[in-house]
Amino acid sequence: MAKWKNNAKKLSYISVPSYIINSISSSSLQSLFDSSSTSKKSSRSTFNFHRNPRLFFFTLFLISLFAFLKLGFNLHNPFYPYPCAITNLPHFKNSALYSKPNLGVISDIQSSQKDEVSNDNSKVSVSVLESLISNVQLQAQGTSGLESDEEIEFWKKPNGMGYKPCLDFSRDYRRRSDGVLKGRRKYLMVVVSGGMNQQRNQIVDAVVIARILGAALLVPILQVNVIWGDESEFADIFDLEHFKSVLANDVRVVSALPSTHLMTRPVEGSPPLHVTPSWIRTHYLRRINREGVLLLRGLDSRLSKDLPSDLQKLRCKVAFNALRFAKPVRELGNNIAERMQSKGPYLALHLRMEKDVWVRTGCLPGLSPEYDEIVNNERKQRPELLTGRSNMTYHQRKLAGLCPLNAVEVTRLLKALGAPKSSRIYWAGGQPLGGKEVLYPLIHEFPHFYSKEDLALPGELEPFAKKASLMAAIDFIVSEKSDVFMPSHGGNMGHAIQGQRAYAGHKNYITPNKRKMLPYFMNSSLPEADFNRIIKGLHQDSLGQPELRTSKAGRDVTKYPVPECMCNDSLSQS
Repeated sequence: MAKWKNNAKKLSYISVPSYIINSISSSSLQSLFDSSSTSKKSSRSTFNFHRNPRLFFFTLFLISLFAFLKLGFNLHNPFYPYPCAITNLPHFKNSALYSKPNLGVISDIQSSQKDEVSNDNSKVSVSVLESLISNVQLQAQGTSGLESDEEIEFWKKPNGMGYKPCLDFSRDYRRRSDGVLKGRRKYLMVVVSGGMNQQRNQIVDAVVIARILGAALLVPILQVNVIWGDESEFADIFDLEHFKSVLANDVRVVSALPSTHLMTRPVEGSPPLHVTPSWIRTHYLRRINREGVLLLRGLDSRLSKDLPSDLQKLRCKVAFNALRFAKPVRELGNNIAERMQSKGPYLALHLRMEKDVWVRTGCLPGLSPEYDEIVNNERKQRPELLTGRSNMTYHQRKLAGLCPLNAVEVTRLLKALGAPKSSRIYWAGGQPLGGKEVLYPLIHEFPHFYSKEDLALPGELEPFAKKASLMAAIDFIVSEKSDVFMPSHGGNMGHAIQGQRAYAGHKNYITPNKRKMLPYFMNSSLPEADFNRIIKGLHQDSLGQPELRTSKAGRDVTKYPVPECMCNDSLSQS
């Protein structure tokens, strides 16, 4: 909608949503013609418009003016208030980029409003209707326009080589399942920690450990996170009944210990890193057989990534099938994804620019000396937060590809890979250090930039407020459903979505080749055309194509599900 002044003249345009135009059927249009002809016949007895044409046009003007005023004051327009592309954002913090976006599916209109609008429109002339239809069609087109071959290529799904999910367990595994499911003497309790994606990883391992020990699994206990203070329980985040149902033939999942075990003092344990099934049986099987209950804590990365084939398939079954999000989370995540999809393909970015990320990685945000000092001071005060390689300088970490990409680097990478300027981007992740101002280079080049807060209707996010795990689950759903996904840094969410998208048919997933591309980012003399060509060449095999885990020793099958959890019938036959 635009409004401006020109001397004494004032022009205004009213944008009418598509649902109004769609609600006017062909029969309604016909009734306009019929009512128009009827009114002309009846009016001849009172007014002679042929003899007084000024009166005719004046009457038509009044009717049109009344209809426009009625539309302008009565409608709740769900469209984005600034339909034109925003390219200059000197004060972008208060910009409309952070208002509700122009997505036609965001707001449902009550039937009473539809009826009122329809009745009012019966008074509008056909010429006015044609003008309104034209306005809506132009608004629906947005700023996308025609895309080049390179831009179309950006959205193209990679060749999945025919790989499909394949979880055929061996006969021996199925035979042993009867004994595992009938057992009532052994129970495994686990306490999982960290954020939502860390919890997912530990729950996957907990199921596998329960299977190894032949024990029933008590619904995992989620430890309250000391950073976010999230007190969500398993059933708040995940669909518990679905979890039990999917694993019904693999592991018995129970919500509480039986009365025979309530007074039992559980044996506690915390396995070392990367333990094997044989290690677990050696250290825990006799104890759980004797005491009946085993309690394990700190399972993050404790179970080996190299497991027998059946256990690898079980890990995939838990990660990709059993761990479905709870219905309220799933519904909101799907609704937000549909709002992004309503205008065509979209890109999801997982931006890792939070303060704790810069502290833990030993990297600097590069925003200003003040922000660098904040990160350095935090690291000095809490040296335990630094996750590893403390002997490396910031510059060495950066060149080794161990630092998150900042907004400038993400922007240059997307442009080099052919992302259209009209791309709609969903931003997943926490608040970056420095606020949304640090995202300005990205928003300036790709103005259609939204977060879940931008896309949610008033009140939709209230049930999830101060629930970091639930907010992360919403981001996970919208990101997984995107046409293209790219993380600015590694991490549990990026790895989980990589495996999920591979399992779903190898959907487009951009893995930034930071180690190889950063020297070109630092070369200011390199022409842009050459830079784009080089960067695109570096990523031609990093767009989500099938990647065999057999060539990645120790890599997690939930990130690389080929070949243990996906198979290609044509390859196996040949």
